[in-house]
Amino acid sequence: MSAMAGARALITGGASGIGEATARHLSELGVGVALLDRNAERLASVADRLGAPAAVVDVTDPDAVRTGVASLVEELGGLDYLVNNAGTGSLGRLERYSDRDLDRLIAVNLTGAYRVLAASLPHLQARPGTGASRGPAARGGPARRGGAVVNVASASGVRPTLGEAPYSAAKAGLISLTQSAAMEAAPDVRVNCVSPGFVATPLNQILLDQPGVEDALGAATPLGRVGTAEEVARVIAFLLSDEASYVTGQNVVVDGGSLLPNSQVDPVLGALLGPT
Repeated sequence: MSAMAGARALITGGASGIGEATARHLSELGVGVALLDRNAERLASVADRLGAPAAVVDVTDPDAVRTGVASLVEELGGLDYLVNNAGTGSLGRLERYSDRDLDRLIAVNLTGAYRVLAASLPHLQARPGTGASRGPAARGGPARRGGAVVNVASASGVRPTLGEAPYSAAKAGLISLTQSAAMEAAPDVRVNCVSPGFVATPLNQILLDQPGVEDALGAATPLGRVGTAEEVARVIAFLLSDEASYVTGQNVVVDGGSLLPNSQVDPVLGALLGPT
């Protein structure tokens, strides 16, 4: 039996991509999962397959976030883990983004994540055993499973990606938020961040479907391919688990090496933007 069995996790953006893969993986480890997503049809399908409680919520709606989080935590009977994964993106030149698109990218990728974290943190801090890590008994390792958060940012938040100025800025903000939250939530709740590179998800499919793009991105990445949602999910599970009990405030990049100096991903995306 997995050491994570019996824990309870809330996953935003849980109806597809990295969120769905994480929900499946955690379920296989014996974690009870609850899903939050704005796509009602996909959410119902995934929740039904996993037997998971779910709530249709747009993270840009503050009241819906508070109500949705509270409802799902009640159904779970408490909260041990949060996977803050809801996100959206687009590709375009900086000066051509409309105000509406700019606001939406920031609202989902940064402000929405902030709201979910703020709504979830009191539940994570209310877990039985919080405070145990402060005393001498913790010196040999934590006596109880600690609460944990993983925010899903992006490699674009570490090194901005050509054509994704608002998205890159929002994800950089999420990485910074992770560090701030880690300081405030310690010692009872760990907060870390995962920054995927180019991963085959529905969000990226519009690019991958263009002729030659997936092959070009793979060739431009040191590991020679685009990543999978399942590969990111396994890193998320590690950061949630007690195997990462002394890890907090960190950003783990899962990108096949695309941030290394000789990576050629940006020229591939630049070609998609067309002439200035």
